[in-house]
Amino acid sequence: MYLADSRTAPGVHDTAGRAPSPGRRAAVPATVLTLGTVSLVTDVSSEMVTAVLPLYLVAELGLSPLGFGLLDGIHNGVSALVRLAGGRFADRGPGGHKAVAAAGYGLSALCKPLLLVVHGVPLIGAVLAADRTGKGLRTAPRDAMISLACDPAGRGRAFGVHRAMDTAGALIGPLVAFLILRAAAGGYDAVFTVSGCLAVLGVLVLLLFVPGPTAARGRRSAPAGRAPLRAVTRRPEVRRLTACAVLLGLTTVSDSFLYLTLQRRLDLSEAWFPLLPLGTAGAFLLLAVPLGAVADRVGRRRLFLCGHLALLGAYAVLVAPLGGSPALPCLTLALHGCFYAATDGVLAAAAADAVPEAVRGSGLAVVQTGQAAARFACSIAFGAAWTAWGDRTALEAAAAGLAVSAAVSALLLRPSKAPAGGSAEPPAGPGRRISPASPARHEGPPR
Repeated sequence: MYLADSRTAPGVHDTAGRAPSPGRRAAVPATVLTLGTVSLVTDVSSEMVTAVLPLYLVAELGLSPLGFGLLDGIHNGVSALVRLAGGRFADRGPGGHKAVAAAGYGLSALCKPLLLVVHGVPLIGAVLAADRTGKGLRTAPRDAMISLACDPAGRGRAFGVHRAMDTAGALIGPLVAFLILRAAAGGYDAVFTVSGCLAVLGVLVLLLFVPGPTAARGRRSAPAGRAPLRAVTRRPEVRRLTACAVLLGLTTVSDSFLYLTLQRRLDLSEAWFPLLPLGTAGAFLLLAVPLGAVADRVGRRRLFLCGHLALLGAYAVLVAPLGGSPALPCLTLALHGCFYAATDGVLAAAAADAVPEAVRGSGLAVVQTGQAAARFACSIAFGAAWTAWGDRTALEAAAAGLAVSAAVSALLLRPSKAPAGGSAEPPAGPGRRISPASPARHEGPPR
């Protein structure tokens, strides 16, 4: 189903094969908007917890940076262990992508109330691991549903719209947490309670309003994926994209560490700490849709690399001698948000270009698993480096590593030359008709 007020780019055909009116852009499918609503509500829930968790663990429970790095690694890396299983089962399972995504959202919703009753570090780590397991299960099936609901030529924009809605939740969540901490006695427990209620609401929206596997785009979904996983991992484009995601993920410092570093630079009080993610979320929200559209035009992989240059700029600002200057938080958080807008949905769109529909969930999971595992390793390594050398030296080392990783990734993602006796396939953009009946045509060229 598509929005009635559709605006389609010249030369792009609608799902019935009709060319739209000149100057009108492709509409965002209703499935994408509904999944965006689910992500918005769920992200309000998740980011309420994420906004207060670093302070809760470090200031309230007295964890060292190394201890926090281990827990943060669990929070961000356990999902890597289940993403492949989630994507593969979504391709093969009877319930399709929606059923696996619902199971993932449901598991995360169950974990929020548990934070009310666990206080020791091992138990908190176990709850975080279960929560991230839910995230790992749902991410690839959800992104597969988005990619299958839209035309390849507008895939970057569709992911941009979804990520913008998701980020609206990330913008609201820390603000709600901030207000609860200031207004409620026993503020942390109140934050965890409200977060649990919102997580349940997100699951209900998914179950009631997201169409089933046979309703997407008014046609039956692709056949269940029966190809072995190695058929996905052997694809050269998938391997190159995964290698770059791993290289860059190894030097991507987690949000929590970045905010803790910024708090120390600003000497910010604990009461204001939950507001720091708002700067990142605000920049992400403003830039996600336009940068998604830019990715459709200039190439998704190229924009993915440029996004990491924005992250490198954020590192440089943090280690620069700016003291308590107002430019420090403004530049850091704006560059951090730009990094996410240019990489998060763009990577998913690029991965969707490289795999056919029948194994779309598995292909997305391969790339996302590599990235999540690398970020898990980075959290532990950065926590250890902070403990041994201090936050500034640790961040300088991460910046140097990111610069090298970006250079290597630029070489790996160079456009492939056309094979002898043939020509390179033209990009999936305006003027190219892609038949929905041919899964191979949905793969798109290397970007």
